[in-house]
Amino acid sequence: MGYPVIFPYVTLCNSKRIVIFAVSKLTMKIILSRKGFDSQNGGQASPILPDGTLLSMPIPSSDDVLFSEIHWNNHSYLDIAKQLKHSTRLNVDSHCHLDPDLRRETIQREKGWMPAFGQTGASLTELRNNCVGVGDIFLFFGWFKHTEYRNGRLVYARRARNLHVIYGYMQVRRIIEKEGDIPSWLLSHPHASHKNYAEAWEKGLNAIFLPSKTLSFNHQLPGAGTFRFSPELVLTKEGCSRSRWSFPESMWGTEISHNPKSWKDEYFQSAAIGQEFVMDGTEPVLDWVRRLFNVGI
Repeated sequence: MGYPVIFPYVTLCNSKRIVIFAVSKLTMKIILSRKGFDSQNGGQASPILPDGTLLSMPIPSSDDVLFSEIHWNNHSYLDIAKQLKHSTRLNVDSHCHLDPDLRRETIQREKGWMPAFGQTGASLTELRNNCVGVGDIFLFFGWFKHTEYRNGRLVYARRARNLHVIYGYMQVRRIIEKEGDIPSWLLSHPHASHKNYAEAWEKGLNAIFLPSKTLSFNHQLPGAGTFRFSPELVLTKEGCSRSRWSFPESMWGTEISHNPKSWKDEYFQSAAIGQEFVMDGTEPVLDWVRRLFNVGI
């Protein structure tokens, strides 16, 4: 992964779209991207299912898709949320922001569908300021707890810890920055909504990221997808609150955007607010990323 990316390099560096043909990008960016339910949005942890599935629950929103319309193994996300928490904030009228959209089977798809991830506003600016572009890898993480079946019902496991876990990924192949460039199969994606993002599109503050066909460093794996649970995917340090993370010792001191002065003697204190945490793909970072794919797929 330390070798040049093989496709033309497109970056959103410093709010300007730069395209460099015939010059490869030598340093990959790795982005830890916070997504799914949190204490304010959803109010309950996404489940680590008994079979190891990391089922990220999309945040509530005013978008078109209902929680009752998206499914996992013939159960709606609404039903899953209700099983896990009797007092869930969701109801039959609750809509969701299905983004990043990584699982084909979640809802009926248009022909040509592929995974997609949208970003807007300050979080998009964070990506631009850190020159995130084609070839870079998003690692999506969120708040998770282990679950179990008890009397035929899915519940949080007894003494289950609150964890930050990496559940999905995307290596960027294309970045859509103009509303007129959205293909027909992508029109159902929340960030393609003219109603919700017309002003953002006009101001250049909305973008949709699409994946490569396969990973540049492993052509056996698709360019976007989800992980199955492995302890290696857990960011939270053993015995600590979920925002205190543990990385390999070789990564100590790595600069991670939006997280100034976060390296402590015993842990990394991740920022409480913010979605996109960007780091350079140094050899220690890339070694860590390789291990995630070795154990989590």
